[in-house]
Amino acid sequence: MSKQSDTQKPAALDPFEAGRQWLAVAEKAQKVMTQFVDRQLSGRTPDIMPVAADPMALGRLFTSVLSDPARLGYAQFNFWQRHADLWQRLTETKSDDTGQQPVKDRRFRSEEWQRDVVFNTLMHSYLIGADWLRSLLTNRDDLPAADQKKLSFFAEQLIDATAPTNFALTNPDVVRKTLETGGANLLTGFSNFLDDLASDAGHVRRADQEAFELGVSIAATKGSVVLRTDMMELIQYEPTTEKVRKVPLLLLPPWVNKYYLFDLQPRSSFIKWAVDQGFTVFAISWVNPDASHANKDFENYWLEGPQAAFEVIEKATGQKKVNLFGYCLGGTLTAAGLAYLAEKGDNRVSSATMVATMTDFSDFGDFELFVNEENVGALDGSRKGYVESADLSRLFSLLRANDLIWSAAISSYLLADKAVASDLLYWFSDGIGMPAKMLDTFQREILIDNALTKPGRIKIGGAAIDIRKIRTPLCFISLRDDHVANWEQTYRGAERFEAPKRFILGGSGHNAGTINPPAANKHGYWTNDAFPSEPGEWLEKAERHEGSWWTEWASWLTKHSGAEVKARPVSAGPLPVLEAAPGSYARVRR
Repeated sequence: MSKQSDTQKPAALDPFEAGRQWLAVAEKAQKVMTQFVDRQLSGRTPDIMPVAADPMALGRLFTSVLSDPARLGYAQFNFWQRHADLWQRLTETKSDDTGQQPVKDRRFRSEEWQRDVVFNTLMHSYLIGADWLRSLLTNRDDLPAADQKKLSFFAEQLIDATAPTNFALTNPDVVRKTLETGGANLLTGFSNFLDDLASDAGHVRRADQEAFELGVSIAATKGSVVLRTDMMELIQYEPTTEKVRKVPLLLLPPWVNKYYLFDLQPRSSFIKWAVDQGFTVFAISWVNPDASHANKDFENYWLEGPQAAFEVIEKATGQKKVNLFGYCLGGTLTAAGLAYLAEKGDNRVSSATMVATMTDFSDFGDFELFVNEENVGALDGSRKGYVESADLSRLFSLLRANDLIWSAAISSYLLADKAVASDLLYWFSDGIGMPAKMLDTFQREILIDNALTKPGRIKIGGAAIDIRKIRTPLCFISLRDDHVANWEQTYRGAERFEAPKRFILGGSGHNAGTINPPAANKHGYWTNDAFPSEPGEWLEKAERHEGSWWTEWASWLTKHSGAEVKARPVSAGPLPVLEAAPGSYARVRR
């Protein structure tokens, strides 16, 4: 280890304080164990279980590897050759200089990984082993594509889990923190681990749960609930301008997330920004389902959601026309709803925006490992009639294990870093579940069967829908680094629509790229008025702009929002106010 680490002495820890902390942790551990046993006895175990590696696929991999000894021999030779090169470089350099170039992996950003011989050797040995494992899996033409995807996914899970950064004795940051605190960080980290077990949140909680208060510091844009159904609350926001656009805007969030991703702190609130641009904004706040919603299906989300909201919005504004704005699964619902309206001959929607939205699920990424004909039962809410948000969080965490599991665990459990006062992380930890019937339909029809691309396969209110019949002007907005809704796949889905359409590509990822206020001047975006068949061709000829896609979108939306009219205060409007925003549904946690 480095000279600095060798000479650093452990901090002295007051034995009385240490004893008090151990007693507190022991008491907490006892409570957590009692809760765990109670869950087991009552049957309240997770409805979503991680899908194990397919033993048949592993068997086919071993057969493939052994049938090509030349390739296996080359992989082994390359493995040992790289280790030999590593040791040669180490022996030829000074003790305080490893002679290695820094690696481009943020897990190894601490300088000890570069300057300390022990840590540097450990890091490079790990990276060499990871590359060796990947080399055995890539370009296996004799394996089915499904096998290759499964094996690659679980190999990456293994690679991520065995990183030296994940263990106290092989992470220099943790070693340093342990020496500085006399081990208090490990004790506090264990206490944090017990807190997460007790909360059954389904993920490592990184957000400070006391940093924000709904309706005060977050989800605080002034508005009122003007309609409540079994499935949603409709919120209308107070105008901040004397004049507003004639056609109102209705926001549809995903049915597995709370709407206030679009109303975080005022400086990053999309809803506040849209209101300030002179749009009359309504937002749907989905119910957090319980057993009473067990039989609510896909069509219920439309019929008791946006469809129910239309009549109320018309009463509030005097306008039948409305602009829709759907995000992620809210955009998927928007597409289906537009097809339903087209089938009914209803042209009330002036325009529709779909952000980070999948409508073609012929390739839905790593989700295919969990949702397919073989293991669709791994996602099952039938026992209690719904799946809790914690169960969905477990699934999403597996898909981004480095960021949502290991990095967060190191920070919370090993380093015992203070919880982050992040509005985005706070929102992420406050999810919504899904009714059992809806979950089954979503898996079998929308994902596996890819029913939205098949005319008449899905029905809403008895009407068979066909997205090709939609004639509403559409704007598709995707994010270049989106790991949830791959932008090339969202583009291919958008290409199926025959309505007038536009595609905008924003920078960054699924959430951070969506909530990108212009004042931050971050990420940038790409535009191209053409719509070629291939996304790569679209991007090659697209023009890049600085700033946020919000402004580009607002210009497009203005063209579909009519002339300016006098502002419509909610308090003086024709609708009874049920309660102030964010309403009751947004406050329910399960």
